[in-house]
Amino acid sequence: MATTLRVGAVNYLNTKPLVERLPEFAPRIDLSFALPSRLADQLARGDIDVGLIPVVEYFRGPGYSFVPGIAIGSRGPVLSVTLFSRVPWADVRSVSLDEGSRTSAALTQILLRKRYGVRPRVEPLPIDAPADDLTTDAVLLIGDRAMRACLPGYRFAYDLGAEWADWTGLPFVYALWAVRPGVDLGDAGAAFHAAKEAGLAAAGAIAQREAAGLGLDPGFCRRYLETVIRYDLGPRELAGMAKFHDLAAELGLAPKGATGVRQHRPDLVESR
Repeated sequence: MATTLRVGAVNYLNTKPLVERLPEFAPRIDLSFALPSRLADQLARGDIDVGLIPVVEYFRGPGYSFVPGIAIGSRGPVLSVTLFSRVPWADVRSVSLDEGSRTSAALTQILLRKRYGVRPRVEPLPIDAPADDLTTDAVLLIGDRAMRACLPGYRFAYDLGAEWADWTGLPFVYALWAVRPGVDLGDAGAAFHAAKEAGLAAAGAIAQREAAGLGLDPGFCRRYLETVIRYDLGPRELAGMAKFHDLAAELGLAPKGATGVRQHRPDLVESR
């Protein structure tokens, strides 16, 4: 890799194992952090070369590929993507969606419309706005914010990872390392995998270090990293991605016709 590779990631607990040692394995990486939705915008503008972006933005992107074998996903409850609701799913008439999310926002709308047959009014929830005083029937929170939230005014707390798995029988992929067309990963391609393995081996240390700042129990954080979040992107995860893409495309939330699977191939890289 002859030039610096600009890489953007999310600074949530669940991303720590992927980025903890990434600069060590790929010294020419310039690593920066932003919210998932902002990373997607940065990648689309060409401000970064690789981004850990919401998977729905991968579908929307202009010919992105992705680093194979690595994702942020779940095979059931995910604990960090929660729809808090005053009423059952079928009675939701208005919902606030965390602006930090795009994949989870699309997943919420898919579940409401395709599984429960309702089409509620959708409102944005600004990233820094409190969720306690909303007047909508439901509110979607993601990431560390969702893990800390209680929202006692909302009777129901639906885990969207569990909802998806119960409905489809498939894993759900929330984010992946998307690569802009023409970008040469060089030796960084292997570095992403080495960083992932090293990060997962250090999950206990990461949990111990991060728990206090998040106001969470270290043991809970360790179980979250080691048994809840799935960092592999195998055939089952790819099938879940394809199912999500089909449903999102039906609702106009993603372009139709894309395969949804375009793994990075160095032989297709153009010079930049």
